[in-house]
Formats: sequence, structure tokens, C-alpha cells
Amino acid sequence: MTNDTPDWIRLHKALSVEAEHGFIDLVGKQYRFSEFLSLTFGKFPTVLPAIERRRWQDMAMQFANYPFLEIEERKNLVVQVRRYLYQLQKEQEEKEQKQQGVEEQGKVYQAKIPNKVPIIPEVSKRLAPQIDQKLKDLPEIGIRKADNLARLGLYTVRDLLFYYPRDHIDYARQVNIRELVAGETVTIVATVKRCNCFTSPKNQKLLILELLLRDDTAQIKVGRFYAGSRFTSRGWQESLKRRYPVGSVVAACGLVKANKYGLTLDNPELEVLAHPGDSIESLTIGRVVPIYALTEGVVANTVRQAVITALPAALQLKDPLPRGLREKYGLMELKDAIANIHFPHDSDALRIARRRLVFDEFFYLQVSLLQRQQKAREIQTSAILAPQGRLIEKFHEILPFRLTSAQQRVINDILNDLQKSVPMNRLVQGDVGSGKTVVAVIAILAAIQSGYQAALMAPTEVLAEQHYRKLVSWFNLLHLPVELLTGSTKTAKRREIHSQLETGELPLLVGTHALIQDKVNFQRLGLVVIDEQHRFGVEQRARLQQKGEQPHVLTMTATPIPRTLALTVHGDLDVSQIDELPPGRQKIQTTLLTGQQRPQAYDLMRREIAQGRQIYVVLPLVEESEKLDLKSAVEEYEMLQESVFPEFQVGLLHGRMSSAEKDEAINKFRDNQTQILVSTTVVEVGVDVPNATVMLIENAERFGLSQLHQLRGRVGRGAAQSYCLLMSSTRNPDAQQRLKVLEQSQDGFFISEMDMRFRGPGEVLGTRQSGVPDFTLASLVEDEEVLLLARQAAEKVIEMDASLERWPLMKAELKYRYERLMGGAILT
Repeated sequence: MTNDTPDWIRLHKALSVEAEHGFIDLVGKQYRFSEFLSLTFGKFPTVLPAIERRRWQDMAMQFANYPFLEIEERKNLVVQVRRYLYQLQKEQEEKEQKQQGVEEQGKVYQAKIPNKVPIIPEVSKRLAPQIDQKLKDLPEIGIRKADNLARLGLYTVRDLLFYYPRDHIDYARQVNIRELVAGETVTIVATVKRCNCFTSPKNQKLLILELLLRDDTAQIKVGRFYAGSRFTSRGWQESLKRRYPVGSVVAACGLVKANKYGLTLDNPELEVLAHPGDSIESLTIGRVVPIYALTEGVVANTVRQAVITALPAALQLKDPLPRGLREKYGLMELKDAIANIHFPHDSDALRIARRRLVFDEFFYLQVSLLQRQQKAREIQTSAILAPQGRLIEKFHEILPFRLTSAQQRVINDILNDLQKSVPMNRLVQGDVGSGKTVVAVIAILAAIQSGYQAALMAPTEVLAEQHYRKLVSWFNLLHLPVELLTGSTKTAKRREIHSQLETGELPLLVGTHALIQDKVNFQRLGLVVIDEQHRFGVEQRARLQQKGEQPHVLTMTATPIPRTLALTVHGDLDVSQIDELPPGRQKIQTTLLTGQQRPQAYDLMRREIAQGRQIYVVLPLVEESEKLDLKSAVEEYEMLQESVFPEFQVGLLHGRMSSAEKDEAINKFRDNQTQILVSTTVVEVGVDVPNATVMLIENAERFGLSQLHQLRGRVGRGAAQSYCLLMSSTRNPDAQQRLKVLEQSQDGFFISEMDMRFRGPGEVLGTRQSGVPDFTLASLVEDEEVLLLARQAAEKVIEMDASLERWPLMKAELKYRYERLMGGAILT
């Protein structure tokens, strides 16, 4: 950090890395995270006004106290400082622009684009391949190599240009031998002092080439391996020795490794040079090397050589993004980005090229989502529902508690939507126990008091039954009928419900997938509420909406979705968050235990039952699997009942039981006839027993963090202190670190962010129908800043011209990406 300008990059990176590691006050090479931040904020830049300097001094003090804060307090501090820095950086950059006379508003980040751009081979336009030319027609590739490349789905020059590397290895840094450090990838240029060739004594089909290399600073021994009987012949060995004679100059690149003899390069790439300053012709040595996804029969150099053949065609690419937009967001031109993503000059050029191409992936998705949202808002045929009325007033009167400010804010969002003829399409996110059902009930009552019907669909019978019980207790006081329709509903009752829906006598129907059956017909459906919406497929959600004429749609989830994931999967929805728990909720004491600590867990369970409390024991499987060494629910139930807790009643609940059996198990537990309920994840949502105070989760490492947080939410619903015990026998440090997040935090939004970092977005939502776009380069974990910029840019583009008629190249690119490449499957 200089004394004139803040070092934004180091500050943002330090805060980001600390957040990624769970706010543990990381130890760096020189300082702890807290020490670095305290020192940094203590030396405020002179460009800052006095008020900001005082703010920096305050933050220096806060970070000096960082090691003594609780995890939640650390998290809040880091989040606040990150927001503050982004805002301050934006203001400083806008100020600098005004001083330079640049009239450009809303600039967030300007990337430095190098003057030196890519290695596009110098060839005449006459010889350059055409962008849509078939690879088999290029003489440098030919039919045989083209057939191999076709196995990767590469048929044209365009396919090759947009076949991005999955990774890069940086051999561009050339160092002296004395400067080698284990773990780095480097290139050295040195003289051959000795050359040996011999067959491995342990493997007669393995030839080892051993070179002793020396430069002006030191010497190093390197070895290269050749597997195959043809390499062990005397003729091949002699040819290798002639290739690397003593006194020749060799360029070598590879990963520096330490062995018992010192440092070496791991199986390095080698090239003989005419002299020390000679240019290196290799596609790997001395370069940032692209690593491509391959398949059987296709080797790396085949793809690299083909890409080099295709690169001159990049000059023919017309950039679909207007120049003004590129300059505003600091984006490299497309042809330069394509060249630099394959063969960059250096790591900076690679970073800036990748940023442009990641922006494109996010930008076209966001444009598509916003177009979809715009189209939905053009529909003006939905029911206009009254936000004021006797039913809602009476409901407020019978509620035994006050709504939180977060609930009230979300209710206002919903009621504002319901007053419009444009159909509402809102997602409500709320942590476990935040009170989403109450919010949904007010929306339902707005529909009913306006003369319309409502439907509430849940993914499981357990959850649908839970909603029904809660709604009946309220609706009886309001003198309103409500019915439950599931797969278990008897035929006679089913017919009665169908009839009452068609006549309009039944204002609210709660149910599972049974609601979307053909025989279910509403007289006047005005509102659809879908709980745990990510558990339904697109068609299932759409079929329920089709039961009415453009009904308003309210979707809910108790699995908080990270911001980046919400933007990519639900970017066409309006999102509200209930980010506040009702007052009086106690923190659930969460502890990670090993198998040796099981007796302590059982002691705690006995003490809680002795005080009249109840226990959940959750397992990942129903019956024992031969492939996985995991306890089964059935086996655990029998063991606990017969051996561990014979004095108590133990119940069993899992997904393979009939509906009647499930109801019986839940009702017995709810009525405290059973003190311990052994269950699979069927209790994840919907089972509400305030008397339960202990949740023991076996094989906790088999669950995602968000799912564990959901399970934990089954306890802590009453006034008594509750406990969550995570039983895990794994010694895997990554799994241990992941589970410790649950020990440290009760914040579902933070936990979902960490879950996405550990497991990836598809796993967080559930891969079966998650709808996470398949990005080639972009990462929802690493590229949040670029996603937010792409969303901002897409909003401005849609605001100016939602049809994209002003930008025909952009419109064509959007069509190409999300109709041809993704078959039109933009979202689920």
C-alpha cells in the first residue's frame, strides 16, 4: 500500500480468502489476517478525505480486536468492510474520472488491458483459415487428425477457437537453478554436464534419461521417463544421448520437486537450443501452457497444434459487445481474448482474457433471464388481489406473536405485487424457523378475500401434512375450509375435494404432486404457493400454474441460496429474503464428535429424555449397503431399542414406509409416545416437534452443509436449550473443515455460501433438477464480481432495447449460445 492510493486488490483478496476459510484469522507468510488488516487500515492513503481517514482508524482498531471476536462477529465485520471498500473504490474511481474529464457514469471496475496482445501467427489473409471451415479441409490437420478431434466435438475452426482450455500451467517464468523453490512451475536454461540412459532395474519396459544440468548459479539432476519396449532398444538409447550431448544448451520446464538428493524437475519437457539466448520453439517450454480436456486417442499436442492452426481465424471474429460497453467494464476485445485464453503472453494477459470470456458467459445468460422476466411482465391478465380486508385484519388479531420486521418487509413486497395485473413471480428465501408460512398465509388470505382460490404445493407428504395441520389451526378460527390432497387421500374424499374446487366452495387446497393431476380443476385459481420449490421439476411447477389463468406465483425455500446461484438459476424472479429469526430463539449448540465420543452423546440423550425431552437420530440410508460402510436406519433403530435405550420407546421413520405408517410414526413422536425417532432425511422439512431438543446425525460427512443445517432446524423450536451432534468417523481434513462450519455458524445464508464453495452449485441445489447452467470457464464461487457486473450490464441493455434489435451481432450471439449450444434449455 502506497501513501497515495489504496491497494484495492490486496485488500479485497485478503478479505475474500479469510471468508473462504471460515473466518479463522489465517496466518500468512508475514502476518496474520487481523494483523495485516490492522496495519493496512492504520496507514490510510492521503487521497482520502478526513471523514474516511477516521473510519480507517476505527477499522484498524476493530481488526486489532479481531482474534477475540466470535465467528459471527468476525463474519459481520468482514462483510461490512467488503461492502464499504467496494463503495469507496467506486467513488474514488468516479472522482478520478471526473478530474480527467471523462464523462462516464456508473463505472465499477476498469481492468488494465495490456498493450501487448496475443500470439496470433503472422499469416496472410489469403492463407488464414475461414471461421466456419471444416477441420478436415485444413492441410495442417487433415482427415485423420480431424477424425480424432471430432471425438471432442470439434468439427470447424470456430469450434476450436471456442474450445477453451480447462487449465493452464505457467512455465513462462525463467529462473536460475539456485532460485528454484519446491512446488513452483518454472523454466530453466542450462548446459548439459552429463547424460546417462538406462533401463529401469524395476521395470524392463521403462527407459530413464538422466541429465546433469548446470548454469552460472548451481547444478541440478533431472530425469525423463519413456515407457514402452521400443524405447529400451540400444539404438533408441544412443539416439537420445546424441540428442543431448555434453556441452549442449537445454531449456527444461516442469514442476520443481524435492527428493532425497535435493531439488529436481518432475519429468520435464526438454528442448536443445543453439545457444543460451536462442528462441524456444516448444509449445510448452517458457510459455503459459494450455491444458485441454482430452479423450481416448486424442493427445494434448494434437489439440494445441490444431488451435495454433485455427488462431489466425480469430482476426475474423466480430465482437458482439459494443465498444462503449467493453470500455465501461474494462473488457478485452473478443479476438484478443480468444487468442490469450489459448496461448497467453503471460499470466496477466490470461487473467484479463478469462475475465472477458467469463463476462460473456454470465452476460448472455442474464440477458436471456431478463428478457424472460420482461416477457412475463407484459402479461396483464392476472387477478388484482386486495391487500386490505377483514380476513387479513382478523388473522393479525389471532396471531399469538408479532411479526418480525423482515417478515413485514417481505409481506409488503408480496402485497404490492398482488395489486398488479402482471402475475407475481416471487421467491421468498428464509432460514429454518424464520416464519415463511405466516407470510404465505397472508398472501393466501389476500386471494381468498378477493374472491379467488389458492393452492399450496409441497414436495413430500410429511411437509404437506405439516402445512395442513398449521393452516387448519388458523383457518378454523377464521371460519374458512381447507383440505389436504396427497397420494394417500381416499377415493371418496378425493372426489369430494374435486367437486368443492370446481364449485368454488373450497378456497384453499394443500397437497403434494397430487395437485397437478388432470382431475384437479379450480373454479377461480388466483394464487399458487410452492414450498421447497427446487424439489419440483419445471413441468410440475408449470402444470400447477396452468390450473388457473395466469395466477400469481409465490415460491418458498428454507434452503437459502447464495447470491450468485440465485442470480443464475432464479435471475428471472423477484427475490425477497426473511433474514431475521423471531425473538427468543436460542442458539443450537452444535458439536462435531468421533466414534469414541459416542458414550458422551448417549449420556446427553438420557439426560434430556429424563427431563421429558425427545431425540432425533438421523441416518443417510434405510437399509445397510454393501458398498458403503454406513449405518442403516433399520439397523440403528433395532440396536438403540434393544441394546442402548431399552427403557425408552424408539420409533422409526423412512421414505419406504407407507403414508399410514409415516403418519403413525410422526404422531407417536409428536405426542411423546416415542422418545427417540430414528429417521432418514425425510424429517429434513415438515416435522415440527417443539419438545425435541437433540439431533444426532450419523455419518454427518455424507450430507451437504445446507442439508445438515436443515436437519438441525428440527430442534431448537421450543424454549429449552437444544443440541445438534454431528457424528463422523472420517479423518479427511477437508470433510472435518466443512463440518466445523456448522459448529461455528447458525446463519443459513453463510452456510449455503460455504456449502457452494466446498461442493459446487449443482450439489447445493441437488444435481437432478438444479438448473445450474453448464459454464465452460465461469465459476459461481470465484467470479462473483464479474457476475454482478454482467447482471448490471444486462439490465442496462434490456432497459435500452429488450429485443436487442439495436445490436444485431449481440442478438445473433444470444441465439447461437442458448438455442444451438444449450438446445433452448436456458433454465429449469
